[in-house]
Amino acid sequence: MRVPFINLKAQHNRLKNEIDAAIHEVLESTAFAGGPFVTAFEEKFAAFCECKYAVGLGSGTDALWLALLALGIGRGDEVITVPNTFIATAEAISFCGATPVFVDVDEQTYNMDPGLLEQAITARTKAIIPVHLFGQMADMDPIMSVAKRHRLFVIEDASQAHGAEYKGRKAGSIGDIGCFSFYPGKNLGAYGEAGAVVTNHDELRKKIQMLREHGQSKKYVHNVIGWNARMDGIQGAILSVKLNHLAEANASRRAHGHLYDRHLRGLEGVITPKEACYAQHVYHLYVVRLPDRDELLQALFEKDIFCGIHYPVPLHLQEAYNFLRLGEGSFPVAEKCAKELISLPMFPDLSPEQITTVAREVKAFVSTGKSEQYAGVT
Repeated sequence: MRVPFINLKAQHNRLKNEIDAAIHEVLESTAFAGGPFVTAFEEKFAAFCECKYAVGLGSGTDALWLALLALGIGRGDEVITVPNTFIATAEAISFCGATPVFVDVDEQTYNMDPGLLEQAITARTKAIIPVHLFGQMADMDPIMSVAKRHRLFVIEDASQAHGAEYKGRKAGSIGDIGCFSFYPGKNLGAYGEAGAVVTNHDELRKKIQMLREHGQSKKYVHNVIGWNARMDGIQGAILSVKLNHLAEANASRRAHGHLYDRHLRGLEGVITPKEACYAQHVYHLYVVRLPDRDELLQALFEKDIFCGIHYPVPLHLQEAYNFLRLGEGSFPVAEKCAKELISLPMFPDLSPEQITTVAREVKAFVSTGKSEQYAGVT
C-alpha cells in the first residue's frame, strides 16, 4: 500500500465546493491584495486563537520578522531561541540586525528547555522565541516567568501549532505576540504563502499593520520604513473556509497520533512522541526517534511509504551561522535529535489502514535486527 507523507489533494477534494465558491467571490470583487477577505479572516483567526487581534501577512517568516521589528528589536540586541527549528526563526532575528542565541531543548518534548534560559541571558537580551515544535506547545509558564523577571518580550513561534493548547490556552495567546505560518502543509494551510500574527496589544497590532503596508498610516503617508508583507485576498478567503474545519482536522490528527502510539509504543529501539501533561498536541508531525533513522527512511521508501526529516542540521551547525562559532557539542540534545528523528506520514485524511501499514513496516524493520538497540530516554 502506498502511503504519502502528506496528501493535500485529498483535503482539497473534501473542501473543493467551498473553496471554489470563496475564490469565485474574490475574483468577482477583485479584492486581491489585502482587503475585506483578509479582514474577515483576521477576525475569525483572532477569535480562534482567543486573542483580541490578528494581522494577516505574506508568510510566517514575515510574521516573525515584523513581530520583532514592532517590539523594537534591532542591531546589537540578542534574541534567545532554539537550534532545532526551521531557519526562518533565526533569519527573522538576523534580518532585524539582532543576534540569535540558542538554548538546548528538552529531550522528551523537543521544545525549549526553560531551565537553560537564565544562563543564556545577557545585558543585550531583548526577547525569547519559544518554538512550538511538531504541534506541541513549549512549557510556557516557566518561560514567561523568566521573561517577566528579566523584562523580556516573548514571541511564540506557533507555525506548527495551529490550535494546540497549553493548560487550556491556545497557541499564540500567551506571549506578547504569536506568529503563524500558513504554508500549504501546515495544519491550517493556504494555497501558497501566507502568515499571521496574533496579539492582545492594540499598539503592536497597529505597528505590524503599518509595517506590512510599507510603513503607511494612511495611503502615501509613510511614518516608518516598512515592507510589502500583505496577505493576498484569495489566501484570506481560502483560509477562512479551511479555518471552519480546523478543529475537526486537528481531532483527526490526534486520533491518528494515538493510533500510531498504540501500534508503536513499547517497540524496542523506537521512541514515540510524548504528549506533555500540560499540552494538547495537534500532531502537525508525528515524529519518532531511533538511532538508525536513515536506514528506516530508506526501508520505508522501498515499501512505498514516504517520510520526512525535520531538521537534519541544527541551525548552529548551518554554514549561514558559522559566524556564531558554535561547533558540534554546543547543544547535545538538539544535535542528537537531528540525527535520530523521522517524521512518519501524518495528515487528516490518513486512513487507519495506512497507519497500520506504516506501523507494520516499522516493526518489521526493528524485528529484522537492522535497528540498533536504543539506549536513550523512553
